[in-house]
This record gives sequence, C-alpha cells and structure tokens, in this order.
Amino acid sequence: MPAPTAPTPPSDLAVRTSPLAAWVLVIFLAAGLLSCAWLMVKGPISYVPAKVDGDMLLHGDLTHRFAKELAKAPMAIQAANLERGGSWLAFGDTGPRVRLGCPGWLFISDELRINRHAGANAQTKAQAVIDLQKQLGQKGIDLQVVVVPDKSRIAAAQRCGLYRPAALDNRIRDWTTALQAAGVSALDLTDTLKPLGAEAYLRTDTHWSEIGANAGAQALAQRIRQRGIKATPEQAFDITHAALAARPGDLVRLAGLDWLPSKLQPPGESVAASTVHETGGATSNADDLFGDAGLPNVALIGTSFSRNSNFIGFLQKALNAPVGNFSKDGGEFSGAAKAYFESPAFRQTPPKLLIWEIPERDLQTPYDSINMGQ
Repeated sequence: MPAPTAPTPPSDLAVRTSPLAAWVLVIFLAAGLLSCAWLMVKGPISYVPAKVDGDMLLHGDLTHRFAKELAKAPMAIQAANLERGGSWLAFGDTGPRVRLGCPGWLFISDELRINRHAGANAQTKAQAVIDLQKQLGQKGIDLQVVVVPDKSRIAAAQRCGLYRPAALDNRIRDWTTALQAAGVSALDLTDTLKPLGAEAYLRTDTHWSEIGANAGAQALAQRIRQRGIKATPEQAFDITHAALAARPGDLVRLAGLDWLPSKLQPPGESVAASTVHETGGATSNADDLFGDAGLPNVALIGTSFSRNSNFIGFLQKALNAPVGNFSKDGGEFSGAAKAYFESPAFRQTPPKLLIWEIPERDLQTPYDSINMGQ
C-alpha cells in the first residue's frame, strides 16, 4: 500500500504574495457589491415579474431574472466584456446567446432551443391569433399573418455541423397550418426564402438580407392581392442603393464582442443599403377635412425583421402604397401588438388590413397576453 503523499507546502513567493492577492480579491468583490447596490438603488432593478407562479419558482426563473438584472451593473458589464473578449480570442467562444456555424457565419441560440411547454405555448399563441382575428373582424379589419423562418432553417448549409434539433423541423408548418384551419390567412415564408439559401440572411446578424427581405415583401404583397385587398392611397415608390459600407452584425453585439477592435471581431460584412422614396401618385381629397383619406389603410406590426434590410420599403413598392410601420425591435411575439392596440394610431385611425410579422423562433416561447381594447 503506497504511503500517503503530504501536501506540497507553498513556496516563499506564494507566501509573500498571498496577502496581496487576498486584498485584490477583496477590492474586486467590494467594487462589484457596490456596483450592484448602486444599480438596485438608482436602477431600479425589477426584482420580480408582475406575475409569479409555482412553475417559475420550481424552475428557477426568479433567480435567473434577478441574476440578469444584476448583470447590468457597470462593474459586471466591464468584467463580462473582458471575459467575453478573452474567451473569443483564446478559444473562439461566442458565449451562450450566439453559436458558430461555417467560417464567418453566426447564429442566435434562441432558434436552436427547445422551449419548456413548447407545444402548449404554440397552441396558446395560435388561439390568441384566432381570437384576435375575430375581434378585428368585428371592427371591419382584416388580418394577415406572415411568419419569418429561422436563419438556421434557411441557411442550413452554413451551419457546418451546428446542431438544430429535429423536433423543430415542423414547428413553423404546424403552427401556420393550425391558423389556416381556423380561417386565418397565415403566410409561411419558408418556400419563398429556401431557394435563396445563404443569400436570404446576413452572416453576422439574426436578420434577413435585402435579398431575403425583398423576396418576403413580394410574396406578402402577392398574398394580399390574391385576397382581393387593395392598399391605399396609391403611391409610386423608387428604390435607391448606397455604396457598399460595413454593416455591424447584432450577433457580434450579443456575443459581447462589439467593443473589440474590428480586426479582432468575427469577420464583418459589407452591404449596399437601399432606401425607398416616394415618386408621386398620391392625391389629396379636398372634401377630406381631417386628412384621413391620405393615411395608409395597411398597418404592420412585428419585430426587428420589419425594421431591417428595408423590408417596409420593398413592401410599399410591391403594394404601390404606403404602409404604417408599428413594428418594435425586441418585441418578440406580442410586444408590437400590445403597443399598437394601446396607441392613439389604432384607436383613432384603424387600418383596413393589419399585417402581423412573427419570427419562427418566437412561436413556442411563453405567451404575453394582448389586450386589443375597445
């Protein structure tokens, strides 16, 4: 039986420097504590959500939320930046929100996650859309749903081994099919974007490219025309393109790497951004005292997909009419809808057609209810 090995005593250098290391740690912890305390006093931190249930307690959602709020402290942000930059430079690690695909390609991890209660969440959201259509119909408003497929679905060849669960394969089809069975016009853009492949999305961004946005806008305009809906007032538009310029990717920001020098970040991309211009066609009505006749009869609620790559410009050109854009960055499934239905724009000048753009990755997340009001 081998004799037990005694622990190695610390070296003289370790003994002399240990007090210094201890004080550095104490100062670092104290700075972090003061930073968090300052945020709690001046932030303020939202300790708990408005509604707390047993499921949230069981799965640690409250502590997770509190940790996310504390991460907004200045000391925590700086420490996180240093950790993210160091992990990327040393190991090519992009953090929990972003996944690496083929060289130069980044994907958001939200698309690859199987959500808890995914089926029930999707069913609840589908029923919410069905109920909303009934409420809108009572006000004489048509609804058109359009679902934007995941980047990881369309640009699948650029994943290079990045795993996407097979359970997600039918997610978008099943959800839009449920809506269509209930009489809701739901357009799945998968068949439109799939032939474009990698060209439909940006490499370092969650959003579609202008090629993808234009294709989606054309397909949506065609569906609206097929339904016999006329967008007004009639207006001609022209699209112009700027010179190629660097386009920062939001996935670089989500990975916590946007503070690094550009040469140390994931390879960027250049885009010739386009803009839309009215070229005439709309006329005013002398009998329209308040000018309502000149307002668009089509409104759009949605996410940052409707605010990126000139999607709204391409849609207006395809419809030959202006569109009221009430989309919201970070709005997820219902954020823009809630804000729009509570706004004077909806109450005072409701549209004839409401377009609701929804990203596929938001179909199975928990539902935040919508109140359309009166």
